[in-house]
Amino acid sequence: MRRWFAAASLLTFAAATAAAAAQTYSAPTPEPRSTDPAALVARANAREVHERFMRGVAAEERADWSAAATEFRRVVALDPPEPKGSSARYDLALAETHLGRDDAAVALLAEALHRDPRFAAAAANLVAVELRRGDLTAARRAADRYLALAPGAVLARYGRGLAALRAGDLATARDDFRALIDADPSYATAHYDLALVELRAGRDDTARAELQLALALAPSYARASFALGTVLVRAGRNADARVAFDRCARDADDPALRALAIDLRDRL
Repeated sequence: MRRWFAAASLLTFAAATAAAAAQTYSAPTPEPRSTDPAALVARANAREVHERFMRGVAAEERADWSAAATEFRRVVALDPPEPKGSSARYDLALAETHLGRDDAAVALLAEALHRDPRFAAAAANLVAVELRRGDLTAARRAADRYLALAPGAVLARYGRGLAALRAGDLATARDDFRALIDADPSYATAHYDLALVELRAGRDDTARAELQLALALAPSYARASFALGTVLVRAGRNADARVAFDRCARDADDPALRALAIDLRDRL
């Protein structure tokens, strides 16, 4: 079955291509003709499941989440066997979270994992939704489950590290981000997140070194520039901090982050 992960980060959902979906959700093999009422109902339901899956995927491709939710809600009501049953709940969860209904998404992802305990994409996105809801206990529980399911996956380690950082478990967060860096020293995001751990622990010198590494790997990493500026201010290096905030203001896509960087730069 089609099972996709977040494309840019753990906290963003991505859609598969319509072509891939069409291949995955190919029409069921025609059954022998029958006049048995139960067989006719089963065949009609199978056709409807297939058609609604295809329409739902097409709606996801054009980011029409309301239409996608309608299609996958009907598939869930039809309750097809695995793997389509868990996939329908997963797809509906994607639509619900884009519509701002994270509580519903959590319930659907949990149902998908109950039906298919090895559904790694559902486990990954459950961490993301729980983090966005601010339920750190649930996020950590989901992250531990995801890591147990996929111990070698980068997203599994990153998800648990992020959940641990948010919950204040700095030792676990440090171990997870350090493991990611050891596996791939060019992972700029892991350097940035490790820097946040070190800042929380009061180790500004270590944090500054990690932020500088992140920026060497990703020069336009605006959040790393902003964090570096705050570390430099705390060290009394206002001129260097001003340069960092100016760099953040130049590179930031987030208007709020850009405005804050400009304000701090102009105050120095």
